[in-house]
Amino acid sequence: MGLPQAGNLGVTKSGPGDAPLTPPPAPPTEAATETCGCGCGHSHGDVTGRGDFTPVEISVTGWEPLGENGKVEPARKLALEATPVIRPRRLRRSAAMRRLVAETRWSPEQLVLPVFVRDGISSPVEIPSMPGQFQHTPESLAELGKRCVDAGVGAMIVFGVPRDEDKDFTGSAAWDAAGIQNRGISALAEAVGDELVVMSDTCLDETTSHGHCGPLRDDGSVDNDWAVSCYAATAVSQARAGATVVAPSGMMDGQVRAIRMALDDSGFEDVAIMAYSAKYASGLFGPFRDAVGSSLVGDRRTYQQDPANRREGMRETLLDLDEGADIVMVKPASLYLDVLADVAAESPVPVAAYQVSGEYAMIEAAAANGWIDRARVIDESLTSIIRAGADLVLTYYALEAAEGLA
Repeated sequence: MGLPQAGNLGVTKSGPGDAPLTPPPAPPTEAATETCGCGCGHSHGDVTGRGDFTPVEISVTGWEPLGENGKVEPARKLALEATPVIRPRRLRRSAAMRRLVAETRWSPEQLVLPVFVRDGISSPVEIPSMPGQFQHTPESLAELGKRCVDAGVGAMIVFGVPRDEDKDFTGSAAWDAAGIQNRGISALAEAVGDELVVMSDTCLDETTSHGHCGPLRDDGSVDNDWAVSCYAATAVSQARAGATVVAPSGMMDGQVRAIRMALDDSGFEDVAIMAYSAKYASGLFGPFRDAVGSSLVGDRRTYQQDPANRREGMRETLLDLDEGADIVMVKPASLYLDVLADVAAESPVPVAAYQVSGEYAMIEAAAANGWIDRARVIDESLTSIIRAGADLVLTYYALEAAEGLA
């Protein structure tokens, strides 16, 4: 049996119904004012050898009552019976020890850097709501890719930002070989070769004039099957441009199967699919929409998942696995670690998690105000996502983390 809580702390106290506390010992006689030498600080009777030594009982829990009000004074050391034998703090005593026994670690190879390539610019443009992140030209994207290779980053995923005049009802710029996303993929793939995995986001929200992830029906809802057909065409065009992983993110029913069939029929059997399997209709996507110049009207709650639903995340993942997904993803990451843990516990394929733009922006804003230790929180956030079960993390901190957080 364990010791009572108060015993473990070295402090006990009488309460209603308990026997009253033992009164303090009477003051020693004038002839015996020295302490006993046991370290308690009190006189236990005559220690001078001149008579009548009267021992005072020492509490096994390490304190003695003092004064009429039952005030207690903690001791520096617990009594033997109350001394902890199991001390987990032994493994936390130094940074070296903590590193040695850490249960979770992340490495640069697990990180995927999301990047934006924009048409109609001549040099990188910083994204206002995502300080430190940029919209790139194909040329600057290629240079960024070389930096990522040198830092050991595992992959980059490319998002396209077309000119407004190139957007249309179906989002056809997405599967145009001359579209900005495919040009960016080609430039990046040529620069990095096989030293870094080139991924492409496979969706239409950046290229449609209405900002939704597919063509719309007359009632304003997304036409699921038409959208899926567009995704299949987009995936094939991205594979031709040099992507080795395509990543359908539109949350349309049947998208993974259709893309797998289209890739295989076009000779791209080796191109992998990373499915945005459990993608929630989150309020954390705002800065991303700024980054891609979104034309969204309304919201995406009729096809992205309800944040209240945990089991549904697992259901969507199992469907994508049945359809042939090579990697499954949970998005966002930090507010959905329960879903991530569920998926990781069941998935036979690698699991990704996307630390989205809003997660990034919140860290940056708090750090800019001096409210948090930026480097420490970045590290902690990546560790928590890996700890919950992610095998790879899409994060805007990928390059900085790989190069060593300042």
